[in-house]
Amino acid sequence: MKKLILAFAALSFVLTSCSNNENDITSEQSKIDMSDFYVYTNADVDETSKLTATKSPLKSCYTMVNLNRLLKENPGLEKKMYDIEYFTRQFIAGKKPTGTPGGGPGGGTTDPIVDTDGDGTPDSSDLCPNESGPSYNSGCPDNINDYTLTIPVVINIIEKSLGQITDAQIDSQIAILNIDFDNRNLNKPDVLETFNGLDADFDIKFTKHIVNRVTSNKKNWGTRDAMKFSSQGGIDATDPSTYLNIWVCEIGRGILGYAQFPGGPEATDGVVIGPDYFGETGGNYGHGRTATHEIGHWLNLRHIWGDGGCSVDDFVTDTPLSDGPNYGCPGETINCGTVDMTMNYMDYVYDDCMYMFTHGQKDRSRSLFTIGGYRYSFVD
Repeated sequence: MKKLILAFAALSFVLTSCSNNENDITSEQSKIDMSDFYVYTNADVDETSKLTATKSPLKSCYTMVNLNRLLKENPGLEKKMYDIEYFTRQFIAGKKPTGTPGGGPGGGTTDPIVDTDGDGTPDSSDLCPNESGPSYNSGCPDNINDYTLTIPVVINIIEKSLGQITDAQIDSQIAILNIDFDNRNLNKPDVLETFNGLDADFDIKFTKHIVNRVTSNKKNWGTRDAMKFSSQGGIDATDPSTYLNIWVCEIGRGILGYAQFPGGPEATDGVVIGPDYFGETGGNYGHGRTATHEIGHWLNLRHIWGDGGCSVDDFVTDTPLSDGPNYGCPGETINCGTVDMTMNYMDYVYDDCMYMFTHGQKDRSRSLFTIGGYRYSFVD
């Protein structure tokens, strides 16, 4: 139903726009600056150095290493990711300002009133036609991208013996995801004053759809997606166009998890997490935030430091530049002339010390689910 309403709104918007000066549209599109876009990083070297640190191995997310591999194996992936990024920036540039921090760059335009009641006149009677879902007109309580999006999760468990990953552990992970993406983390009051007001509710609800289990004596599965194929002893993905697939298995080398960015091969789309870091298991990285972090990548978010020095960015306007990840539970940390947003879920700090996404990160992620967005097939 939401897709039908979204399509109707989009058609009405197009018809309205056609009466405007076409040069304005061309001008708006020409403002999309892609000069800073990049895909390849030094992650292969950086993550290896973390895992082989002389004193003690450091937390490692292998998402960017995985991306480098996929780019080499799939020649068309870079162009596909470029197109997704262009669409994302176009969406943010045209987003109506909300007056809240992180509302997106550019300023945008006022939403047109759509003739939703079919009386031939777009007027006040059309303002809030769909109180139970997304609404499209100025003055409505919900913006087209602010309704609650439900993402069903398929959990694929590869374990030594059946039941090694308990149902309670699974349920705790789903609960943690809903807390984090609903901006209800209990540690949030600790946010530095510098970042007050930047924390965002993603309006995303995760539900457990099904749990698949297989047993295996394989010591570890590595990071080349073997766990995602039954032909290699793993579990095939369940329709990645409508389900978020999470694989829980021993990755090896102390790697907590990795994800696939939008645009990668459909058969491997999803997130991989080590059993010790899935749900509530205890320890510094045992409170479910690895899944929050990796799903952030699945939602097109980069690491908070952009996987480079001060000259690169994570493509989010309300996250400060940084030159590298943070660890442990740091206090105020200054890099690149600004205070690091160490408590952001896309950094590397301990689970108890990360507790926020920003409005800019929300805008990036929600653009995937708009008409024409890469994950629009998730919209009911």
